Order: sequence, then C-alpha cells, then structure tokens
Amino acid sequence: MSFQSLGLSQPLLKAISKKGYTTPSPIQLKAIPPVLDGNDVLASAQTGTGKTAGFTLPLLHILSENPKKKFRPIRALILTPTRELAAQVYTNVKEYSEFLNLRSAVIFGGVNQKPQIATIRKGVDVLVATPGRLLDLINQNELSIKRVEIFVLDEADRMLDMGFLRDIERVMKFMPDKRQNLMFSATFSKDIKKLANGILNNPIQVEATPENTTVEAISQKVYRVAKGKKTGLVIKLIKDGNWKQVLVFTRTKHGANKLCKKMDQVGIKAAAIHGNKSQGARTKALEGFKSGSINVLVATDIAARGLDIPLLPHVINFEIPNISEDYVHRIGRTGRAGADGQAISLVSADETTFLKDIEKLIGEKLPVEILEGFEPDPNASTAPIRPGQNRRSKSNNSNKPKGERKSTTSNSGRRQRNRNKNRNSNRKNNN
Repeated sequence: MSFQSLGLSQPLLKAISKKGYTTPSPIQLKAIPPVLDGNDVLASAQTGTGKTAGFTLPLLHILSENPKKKFRPIRALILTPTRELAAQVYTNVKEYSEFLNLRSAVIFGGVNQKPQIATIRKGVDVLVATPGRLLDLINQNELSIKRVEIFVLDEADRMLDMGFLRDIERVMKFMPDKRQNLMFSATFSKDIKKLANGILNNPIQVEATPENTTVEAISQKVYRVAKGKKTGLVIKLIKDGNWKQVLVFTRTKHGANKLCKKMDQVGIKAAAIHGNKSQGARTKALEGFKSGSINVLVATDIAARGLDIPLLPHVINFEIPNISEDYVHRIGRTGRAGADGQAISLVSADETTFLKDIEKLIGEKLPVEILEGFEPDPNASTAPIRPGQNRRSKSNNSNKPKGERKSTTSNSGRRQRNRNKNRNSNRKNNN
C-alpha cells in the first residue's frame, strides 16, 4: 500500500516524496486512517517504526483542510517528555508541512523563552512543547491552548516514568473539552491504559508490534564482566571493531562524564548527554555524533529517549537499567527503519537480577560471552545495586541525601522510592 492510498493531500505527498519515503510503515498504515476520520487513537509501536509520521501527517492534513487565514491560534498541541524529542518532532512537522500554509513552533526549557514567545505571538497552528515550559508560558499569559482541536501525547509511557502525570492533567484543564486526542507509546502498560481512559474518548487502539518485544533486526549479546573492568572492555570493543558510531548508556550523569573522560584519554572522540548539560551542549553533542565528528555518545536514559539517529549500528549498555522496559527503549535506538543493529550489555555480578528481569520481559534468553582479561569477579556480591548508585563510588553516594544512603527499608520499597526520586530529578533537568 502507498501513501497515496491513505487519502493524504497532494502537498503532504510531495513532502513525503521529497524525504524519499514510498511505503508507509505498519504503524502508519494502522494509525493514519482512523486519525483522518476524526477518531481518538491509542497507538503502540516500537521506537524507530515511524510513530511520529503516524500522527504528524494526518494532523497536518486535517488542519490544512480548514485553514485559519487571519489570526492563527494554536490548533494542535504535541506534548513530549524531553527537549530532544520536542526538537525532533518539530523538525518532522516542519518538513512535512513544507508545502502547506501552516506555521509551527517548538518550546522547551533550558533556553531563553523570549524568542519562543516572539514566534508564538506571530501566530502558530502547531505547537510542540515539553510540559514545564508550556505551563510556564500559559501561567505568564504568553500563550493560550483554548482553541486546540487536536492534542497529541507522544511517548506517553516516558511521560509517566518522568512523573509528568500532574502536569498532563494541568495542561488538559487549559484545553477545550471537545477535541481529538491521540496518544502514542512504546508500550501498553496498565498505567498507560489508565491514563488513556482519562484522556481519550472511545479510542481506536492500534498496535504495530507486540508490547515489550525487541526488534528482530537487533543482534543482542551480554558480556559478563567485573564492574571495575567495564571501561576497559568498552574501549576494547570500540577499538577492535573500529566502530565509528556508538551510543553508550550509563545509569548516572557522573558515570557518563567519567566514561567520556576515559575515552578521550585513549583517543576515542566522545561526548556526554544528560540533564546537567546545557541545551546548547546537548545539541552540539548530538549534531557532532550525527555528523561523525564524535564517535561515541554517552547518555543517560532520560536524555536519550526519543533520539532519532538514522542507521545507528551499535548500542552498548555500560550498565543495564534497573527498570526492565528501559532496556527495550535503549536498544531500540539501533535496528531502526529495517536496518541491522547490535546491542551489547555489560553485566557485572550485582546486575544479575536486572538481567533476569529483562529476559523475563522480552521472553528471550540473551547469549552470554566472557572475554579473556575481562572476566567477572568470582567473589563479587550478586545482590542488586541500588538504582542510580554505585556502592563503591563515593562521588555517587555523596550526591544522595543522608537518609537515602543509610536506609533500612526493604529492597523493593527502597527501589521504588529511589526510582521516584530519580524520575523527579531527571524531569526537572530535562524539561
């Protein structure tokens, strides 16, 4: 089936053709028709499958069919969890609307709000935003979303992970009750379905792939290794393989900075991207990574969510995530749009529990390898580490409140408490 058969307008088909696309992806085939028909939609698909075009194309079609020639109120609002994702969605909106008489803008925190306000005052049909900056400008009476006709909640699962539920509820109060709602997520968890019930009206549910499965094009492997030998192993893998573009995930910002420094010392061009980095530094790092001037991008989960890096060949989990679903999101950065990709996870003894949780989630036993010289420590404890913390790292420990360092609560309670704290902290840093 072609894009023409979906009923999209000629200006949109022209923009699609210019980008070199000829055949819709499965999620686009399933999502675009019901959106064009005016239905609320709850859609799930793995990252890299064309979700953004799945809501952007029909949204632009609907708006262009009923243009507002004089004053341009915000008629479509796309809410995203992170700055990077907001910027990428905005780029897609601009590209697809190139031959339409529609204006768009993007707003997010971490940068001067004055240019954003100036753009909005000129009139904007489509606004892409992160929750924090959007609510700030609404409270300052610098923008209104009272005329929104289409509301899109993108990466809804990550919105919940980052603690944005209350902000989403606040945003909804500023919009008219009568509107079309679209909700896109990588997974259909119970929390997502509960959120959908409060936003969507009789939604059509579409799903391109089974939830929480990993892309078939991705080759996955685990290296069992001693915690203190992980840095050396990463460097060996990159150098021996002559890898030119590698995305590495760490659990903490401190860990990302430390790994980058080690790589720079051995001649590997690396940059870190996380919440403590300014928006300018994050944008520069991402652009360098895409252009090839930077070979390794070291990122935390929150900063990397939604990154669109075409044909990324390698993803390395320097530390595997304590939240199993994040593994699916991480390795989904590679193997995109049908391309092959490789995902490698370095697992130390204290991450064994996390690995088992991941394998249970994806329904697959991952192949394990041990490299000579980088063997796991036979005397290391297999007790799971506390999320966001390395027990032996004073730097990481000192960043925690005293009460958190010496907790006597159970592992499960402690894990949930730390997870909530990390989400709130990351939310402030990334929004």
